[in-house]
Amino acid sequence: MKLHFLDTLDAVLRTGSLAGAAVEMNVTPSAVSMQMKQLEVYFGQPLFDRSGLRVQATPLAREIAEVARQPMQRLEALRQRTSLAVEGTVRLGVIETMQSGLLPGAMLFLRERHPLLQLRPVRGRSVELVNAVKAGSIDAAVVVQPDTGGSQRLSWLPLLRNELVLVAPPDSTHTSLKALFTCYDWIRFDPETYSGRLAARYLQKHAPHARGSLELQSVQALVAMVSAGLGVSVVMLPDRRMRLAYPVRVLPLGPGAPYTQISLVARKTDASGRKLIALREAIDSVSAQADDGRT
Repeated sequence: MKLHFLDTLDAVLRTGSLAGAAVEMNVTPSAVSMQMKQLEVYFGQPLFDRSGLRVQATPLAREIAEVARQPMQRLEALRQRTSLAVEGTVRLGVIETMQSGLLPGAMLFLRERHPLLQLRPVRGRSVELVNAVKAGSIDAAVVVQPDTGGSQRLSWLPLLRNELVLVAPPDSTHTSLKALFTCYDWIRFDPETYSGRLAARYLQKHAPHARGSLELQSVQALVAMVSAGLGVSVVMLPDRRMRLAYPVRVLPLGPGAPYTQISLVARKTDASGRKLIALREAIDSVSAQADDGRT
């Protein structure tokens, strides 16, 4: 029997239903039902009367919740005490476009506030990093959040919204999408990524004549190619440091421009842990600065 099952039981009694507890605990109703059945196995007696249209808590269920409520509250207060040091290692996946704008500030924040907590960055594509979070090989990841799908086991924290932009050589003079893709080859970003597919769909609609010459998996390499005059591309806005190293013209796509949602993803079972709370604090402290640095 896991301690958080007692919190779920308390939520069922306070909300009056398994569905209400599921919303409050941020899990599925089936997960709440499973936890309650495990509690019944642990105590060896039924905790709910399931004979009617709605489950009704038994006196034993209310007694268990009453006995457990104060110790659970004291444990939560102890867990959140700032005097307790947060220590260990957090394996954080980060997509390439967020590494230079996010990692230095986050690591400095953790070094100052939580010197015993080590951040171990892992590079990868969004889909790879999300799968790694699900598998438990990393603790969390900063990725492009998909519009649909995902897993009930994951918790998503939105960080920032990135519009895709047109990047062109610094000496180019055309301003229209059609003219630039007529004069230059299309340097395509990795079609296996969500943002790469998003850009391809946009160009298929707005510049169907675009001809691809290169396909790159690195935004930095792509921006370097554009800076050298080898083509144009539609990508997430490169951060300021990258644009200083490789000057390009950045042209907004205007109303209806596609965008990506950058989010922090972790397993729901880990999201309330002190290590990930500290990580979220670090990311919150630098996400606004990272956003400013990309404009």
